[in-house]
Amino acid sequence: MHMTESPRPSGAYTTDQDPTPYPYDTAYSTAYDGAAGGYPPPPPYAPDPSSYASETPGHRDRRAKRPVALLAAVALAAAVIGGGTATLVGQLSDGGASATGSTGTVQGTTVSQSSKGTVSGVAEAVSPAIVEIGAASSAGKSTGSGVVITEDGEIVTNNHVIAGAQQIEVTLSTGRTYTADVVGTDPDKDLALIKLRGASGLKTAALGDSSQVKVGDQVVAIGSPEGLTGTVTSGIISALDRDVTVAKDDSGSSGQDQGQGQGQGQGGGQQWPFEFGGQQFNGDTGEKTTTYKALQTDASLNPGNSGGALINMDGEIIGINSAMYAPSSSAAGSGSTAGSVGLGFAIPVNTLKADLDTLRAGDGS
Repeated sequence: MHMTESPRPSGAYTTDQDPTPYPYDTAYSTAYDGAAGGYPPPPPYAPDPSSYASETPGHRDRRAKRPVALLAAVALAAAVIGGGTATLVGQLSDGGASATGSTGTVQGTTVSQSSKGTVSGVAEAVSPAIVEIGAASSAGKSTGSGVVITEDGEIVTNNHVIAGAQQIEVTLSTGRTYTADVVGTDPDKDLALIKLRGASGLKTAALGDSSQVKVGDQVVAIGSPEGLTGTVTSGIISALDRDVTVAKDDSGSSGQDQGQGQGQGQGGGQQWPFEFGGQQFNGDTGEKTTTYKALQTDASLNPGNSGGALINMDGEIIGINSAMYAPSSSAAGSGSTAGSVGLGFAIPVNTLKADLDTLRAGDGS
């Protein structure tokens, strides 16, 4: 075969198959740096396509794909780093909320996040822990309210709701009824603790901190006014530390005193009397009285609300409803009442918490 002589000197073709090192690359950096006779830099021209003639197609493909693969790897790494950074920033910006879990409940309460701060949310969460109390005595039968504080049926109420009772029947929000026994009473604080017979797995209320309550705070009251089980009303805290005086009804009370105490829950009957600001309301408190510091609320309270719950918007019990002012109605005749006018009072829950051990021991005054 006739071979045509190439016009280029030997070694001018650079191929991957040529193992001979190209001397220009190694000599350039030293020969051109100001040295006489150094080689000038190569002119900026595009490579001659014919220089690839000796390369196989597969070899050219590999050369082309290497930078593409490198760029793809760099982009992927940047995306991973960017995504991780975004996640970290998100965790920092939300205050680490993911650490608290996603249970949908506020810590320490049973009010869901979606209904937090609403009357309906509080009512839904706490109503199962509010009961109706029916107390029967020789003076008649009365209706009051109570708050379940343990799963096995410990219930807090007012002393005047169960004072003198010979039989106590409790109705849950589900309609189920239990018989209850008195565990302990404290007439000086108008508090009592009763226990259901054979109860278990009951819904309980969370006891809050009444020292944190402020005037203007929104509140919800739940009870059984006039025997209307599970009635919900709402309002605000109108005042703090009101000196409220109520009658003390203990085992030494006369039948008349017992009748007054039991009359709190009777629809249209005599209201539980109390004193405030040197004046008497709802009748005569008698000689045996006790005074406590109360929360004042404009949430509507009516006969039968006594012993029920005053609740903050986180679903925590902040008071036990104990007294309400119901002015006489001239249209209804003497002795009748016109219902709530927004002057209700509740025993602060911190008073209850400080008294629980005494009530459980049955050592009340």
